[in-house]
Amino acid sequence: MIKALHYIGMYFLMIKEVFNKPTKWKVMKPLILKEIDDLIIGSMGIVAFISFFIGAVVAIQTALNLNNPLIPKSLIAFATRQSVILEFAPTFISIIMAGRAGSYITSSIGTMRVTEQIDALEVMGVNSLNYLVFPKIIAFLLYPFVISVSMFLGILGGWIAGVYGGFVGSDEFIQGIQTEFKPFHVFYAFFKTFIFGFMLATIPSFHGFFMKGGALEVGKASTTAFVWTSVVIILLNYIVTQLLLS
Repeated sequence: MIKALHYIGMYFLMIKEVFNKPTKWKVMKPLILKEIDDLIIGSMGIVAFISFFIGAVVAIQTALNLNNPLIPKSLIAFATRQSVILEFAPTFISIIMAGRAGSYITSSIGTMRVTEQIDALEVMGVNSLNYLVFPKIIAFLLYPFVISVSMFLGILGGWIAGVYGGFVGSDEFIQGIQTEFKPFHVFYAFFKTFIFGFMLATIPSFHGFFMKGGALEVGKASTTAFVWTSVVIILLNYIVTQLLLS
């Protein structure tokens, strides 16, 4: 317990240090653009693929379990929309990103620690935490864009699977998407997304920056970072849901 509190304290001290002694903008700008390309644009392919087919699977599973003829077929679209917007896109895509982007962050910073590049930055008077972690935090400010694409493709996948699979008509599906739509649910999803994005940028950075050992420990740190990022995302998902939807 004491060890856990120690690491939590180190994490918050790291966050404080990230925003101290900022690096010059002309140096920071290319770093931010590189992180946007690596972490956001580079993740779009896997996010699009998974979102489309998960949306399709949700629609098919809902259709196959609608045995009562009194239940309208538009419920297929309603269930798909609610599943994708409320939970799948913001939460489960974030867990996937913890594996894809989080492992990249931990391994890249951990490799710099092993090869003493971080020590060289500090010898030159550079705030290494600001130099390494701050661009990742800024890049993840665009993370809601990734989630919005995931939402769109998830619902599109549900529409294609439902309509072309013969489970529901196109008009009924569109009607179901519009049924009892609450804009607050979209706000709730994006609010979670901003929090998850911050966690995705900082927790893997923490494990990479403070790792000890050699090349073997870099792999172990990446695995540990993925596990703890996923755990924190799930816990925060529960807390935010209780606060905003209960």
